[in-house]
Amino acid sequence: MTMGHEGEIRMDPYDASAFIGSGGLRLRRWHEGDLAALLRAYEDPAMRRWLDTQVSGPEGAADWLEAQRTGWAAGTRFAFAVTETGREREPLGNVVLKRPDPVSDRAEVGYWTTASARGRGVAPRALTALTDWAFTAFAEQGPTRLELLHQLDNVASCRVAEKCGYPLARVIPALPPQYPLDGHVHVREAPAAAAVSPSAGRRGEAAGRDGGRASGR
Repeated sequence: MTMGHEGEIRMDPYDASAFIGSGGLRLRRWHEGDLAALLRAYEDPAMRRWLDTQVSGPEGAADWLEAQRTGWAAGTRFAFAVTETGREREPLGNVVLKRPDPVSDRAEVGYWTTASARGRGVAPRALTALTDWAFTAFAEQGPTRLELLHQLDNVASCRVAEKCGYPLARVIPALPPQYPLDGHVHVREAPAAAAVSPSAGRRGEAAGRDGGRASGR
């Protein structure tokens, strides 16, 4: 990562290892040493309730960490462990940019936070940092539109999305049994795109939503 004119961040997304968010947050890539912390995070009932992808046991945690590594290598999934400066070994959560189609102008963001991190504003600060990184790192190649999806009854995720400038764009129908309730799609456009496109109509800090399909439900 390098600093350009007047502090502008310039970086190659495939080389990014860590960057600083607001309020002392530090976002870094996941690594093998996070296995125990990942298992502790997934013991939380809120994680089991809201997340599509579940992690169970050391083998499952190792598979999850490997999926993040291969996602970076393929350029389709960029996941960051959310930590605090000076305490980088203790993840507070995860934020991820998912680009299954690298030539598309759309991508999906997701996040979750650990039980101990909630109520401290970690989710909106981390999601804002990821959003800024995504629009900066991929400025020349898109995406120009980021989507955040969550289940209808996850009211806290609605609050996080709107705090981060992702207004509600549309409601998508339930697809039981995996998605028993309708879902919300929140959208944020890149600054240049937002200047010429009308804002979507408006219609947390919970575990968030991550690990589902990159488009649709």
